[in-house]
Amino acid sequence: MKLKWWDKHNSLEILMITIGCAVYAFSLDMISIPNGLADGGLSGITLIIRYFLHINLGVSTLVLNIPLILIGFRYLGKRVMIYTLYGTVCLSLFLMLWSHQTIIKPLPLKHDLLLSSLAAGVLSGFGIGLVFRYNGTTGGSDIMARVGQLKLGMSSGKGILIMDYIVLFLSLSYLDIYHIMYSLIVSFVLARMIDLVQEGPNRAKAVLIISDRYQEIAYLIDITLDRGWTYLNAEGGHKNDPKQIIYLMIQPREVPQLKELIRSVDSKAFVTVLDAHEVIGEGFSYQRKRYHISLHK
Repeated sequence: MKLKWWDKHNSLEILMITIGCAVYAFSLDMISIPNGLADGGLSGITLIIRYFLHINLGVSTLVLNIPLILIGFRYLGKRVMIYTLYGTVCLSLFLMLWSHQTIIKPLPLKHDLLLSSLAAGVLSGFGIGLVFRYNGTTGGSDIMARVGQLKLGMSSGKGILIMDYIVLFLSLSYLDIYHIMYSLIVSFVLARMIDLVQEGPNRAKAVLIISDRYQEIAYLIDITLDRGWTYLNAEGGHKNDPKQIIYLMIQPREVPQLKELIRSVDSKAFVTVLDAHEVIGEGFSYQRKRYHISLHK
């Protein structure tokens, strides 16, 4: 019997969560552990347990996630937690798989800890970010980061970075300060990579333009940048006179051209450029409409 609530999108999410867990586990087993690098969050705790008690990472990850999964069910909802259960089991299995397989060898880069730190941060961040982007978590501190994101508005990367620093401090119990400092690089790169992957490639700039010559500016935006815009009705705070604000989204590389365009029309125009972490719509998430050049007269 086919499940009514399951569709192709759910299958894609499960596939991407699987890939994300595989990449993250590979980073831990093949880069972090061989080079003596600590990890943050629950993974960092399992590394401490592995050092003192010699328990496999996959087993300790599975056991320690049980109370955190119960917390997640309370705050994140059933669907996210079903994905979390899958992600937790998937990560544990891949941790066991990578540590026992003999085809791919670990990457001992102890002669260049900076390179190994950057590699571990990029791979781990890409893996976790992929899991987050498709509505899952790998358990552990990921659950707490998602709770913080929903309840406190804190980005997932920042939440994980805070927890990583706490665990890295505890990791001084078995690692020297030299390796801990490089582990901090891993945590920083990881957090940035998570936010980059989770937010997606459709980053843009939101621009607000206030000018009495707004129509001329809008016309040049149309024929020069081929971007759509919206007029926002506003009122001047000093004289209470009506204003028209131009609101548009552009690619970051188009900002200098837009500034020059505005300056050529009104050098006293008030312009605000804001970061937009993700944009869905024409010209960003699907193909931009193109007008024939003969229409621009």
